[in-house]
Amino acid sequence: MSNKTLSILIIEDNPDIVANLYEYFEPLGHQLDNARTGAAGLTRAAEQQFDVIVLDGRLPGIDGLEVCRRLREELHCSTPVLMLTARDTIHDKVAGLRAGADDYLVKPYSLIELEARLDALVRRAKPTVADQVLRFGQLQFDTGTYEVWRAGQPVDITPIGYKLLAALMRAAPRLVTREELEREVWRDEPPLSDALRSHIHALRQAIDKSFPEAPAMLVTVPGIGYRLVDTDASQ
Repeated sequence: MSNKTLSILIIEDNPDIVANLYEYFEPLGHQLDNARTGAAGLTRAAEQQFDVIVLDGRLPGIDGLEVCRRLREELHCSTPVLMLTARDTIHDKVAGLRAGADDYLVKPYSLIELEARLDALVRRAKPTVADQVLRFGQLQFDTGTYEVWRAGQPVDITPIGYKLLAALMRAAPRLVTREELEREVWRDEPPLSDALRSHIHALRQAIDKSFPEAPAMLVTVPGIGYRLVDTDASQ
């Protein structure tokens, strides 16, 4: 595998398989983390950035296909995913790839082959600056360094503000509903209070109120959600 130390998330409930992976990859210097359920895997992927994810196709609760779909569609996670499965039909492979997996390995497998496939996935997935920098109007957000600028001036944003801004910039200029933003931040456990309003207020203070001479970019659509507008394009 690459000489670079990699962080690998293993979403697998079989303790023997997990132990084998740790025994093989840790001596090579790589950092491993394990989640035993699909829900736990989604939580870990949301909390930390990994270089690659090894995902079991059959998991208790949420199965591997659904985990992969949620990684891509809900978490907007671009981390390479290699799916492990005991099923080797063309239909199963196509289902895994369509769910968002980057590669597919059938059990039982060779650890040497798994290493080679993970190495290839990580090489192909190395982000370019263009991949990790979001741009819309006067806003620029480097998702690799968590630096935000408006019109070339740095902007200080809260941790939750980063998640909201990323969702708004990826969708811009489309409207993003309140429900979509709540899922982006709190997943399937939205707060009982109207916390979203407070975080949107803080984000607006950062990207709009801090630039009093510039038109507002963050627009509220009452009762529905929020959107970003390109103030340069509207002039």
